[in-house]
Amino acid sequence: MIKIEEIKEFQVSPERVWAVIGDISRCDWVPGVDSIELDGNKRIFKMSGMGRLVEEVIECNDEQMELSYSAVETMAPINHHLAKIKLTSQGNHTLFTWITEIDPPEFADAIKQGMLASLDELDKVLKK
Repeated sequence: MIKIEEIKEFQVSPERVWAVIGDISRCDWVPGVDSIELDGNKRIFKMSGMGRLVEEVIECNDEQMELSYSAVETMAPINHHLAKIKLTSQGNHTLFTWITEIDPPEFADAIKQGMLASLDELDKVLKK
């Protein structure tokens, strides 16, 4: 298992970032995702040319501004996936910490690239 950690500072309040991240039906900050359908604590991603991905939302804590989820159905043979996002206040800025555990390790680079692309897209969404 490999652990990937990405930390980014956003020049907006944590509440503004959480308005996007905490709405688990939003997909405008995740590149390649056409739509998200919610089914209980599961979110089903529909992606052009890539089929679907199902994640189980383990926690979406508005008060702590924390989100944790696990991919439970993927096109790739993944043994373990667990991701946690936490927002912390840095004055009127936000420190966005995203940690993902993945096994097998050969998927780590693709996961990392997806995280970086999502953070870049989130930055664009927040600047609108």
